[in-house]
Amino acid sequence: MELSLSFVQETLKQIMAIDSPSGFTATVMEKVEEIAENLGYRFELSNKGCGIITVPGLDPEYVVGFCAHVDTLGLMVRSIKDNGALRFTQIGGPVLATYDSELVRVYTRDGRCYDGTVYFTKPAGHVYTESTDKRTEETMEVRLDEDVSSKEDVLALGIQAGDYICIDPKLVITPSGFIKSRFLDDKLSVATLLGVLEYLSSHQIIPSHTVKILISTYEEVSHGMSWIPSDIEELIGVDMGCIGDDLNCTEKMVSICAKDSSGPYDYDITSRLSNLAKENELNYCIDIYPHYSSDVTCALCGGADIRGGLLGPGVFASHAYERSSLEAVENTMKLLIAYMLD
Repeated sequence: MELSLSFVQETLKQIMAIDSPSGFTATVMEKVEEIAENLGYRFELSNKGCGIITVPGLDPEYVVGFCAHVDTLGLMVRSIKDNGALRFTQIGGPVLATYDSELVRVYTRDGRCYDGTVYFTKPAGHVYTESTDKRTEETMEVRLDEDVSSKEDVLALGIQAGDYICIDPKLVITPSGFIKSRFLDDKLSVATLLGVLEYLSSHQIIPSHTVKILISTYEEVSHGMSWIPSDIEELIGVDMGCIGDDLNCTEKMVSICAKDSSGPYDYDITSRLSNLAKENELNYCIDIYPHYSSDVTCALCGGADIRGGLLGPGVFASHAYERSSLEAVENTMKLLIAYMLD
């Protein structure tokens, strides 16, 4: 199977370069639309901005969905301090301590963008005995790279409460094949699914059933796929595989989730994924994710009458500065293609 991992890498670079915390995803969806249409597939947007890419299949009546989310964690301006620093509120659930000293971009409602940095309010080890204290929303702030020293100075820049603060992802792909970045959860899965579409398109392969690729824009705030097209009968979530204590997954594997915090996934789908991984001699595992919920769960809770499954490339340090590998991407792509052709 000749997969284009270079296509996945280039796609990942393109979508990582576009800031897209939950609710601020219009620009990145334009890029996803461009990529899908260049591959020859029809792209639609739902009312709330989720993407739907349709791949005709040999059996047009049976529709299998695959979903990944392009929205990321982030911050939003909560208020402006008297000294010109910004208080913030979280979007999603990052490991907040890892945001200390990260570079950010602040987007105003009138289209301006300003650079800044997240800091602890008492950051200097040579000045404050509290410099190692716990990082929270109350003890952290954003300092703008602008000549501001008051609330009025910041307001004059057009910055106000409700403006998005986006974290620089710092994407690195090493010569040894490791992928390091924020927001591999879940832009790596989006790039992987688009890589699968590139494979189908370039090899003129038609899936066994009609396939709909759903790109979610509110997963990190728990309502991404609360609505899905009514013709979907199976929905496979493609999201990061968890790595840590009491788990089998590594950064080289495709992980199949049998159960997460919301409960078990469909028994037959999980078994089929496992059997296909074994038959294709993939580096895979089956795991239980203890603190996890996916867009498939969101669709089920939204009332969708579907069977659901979940898989994804192994990702280390989720919701922090994450790491995976091209080997995990390759295993994930092969499993997805096998499922589409099964």
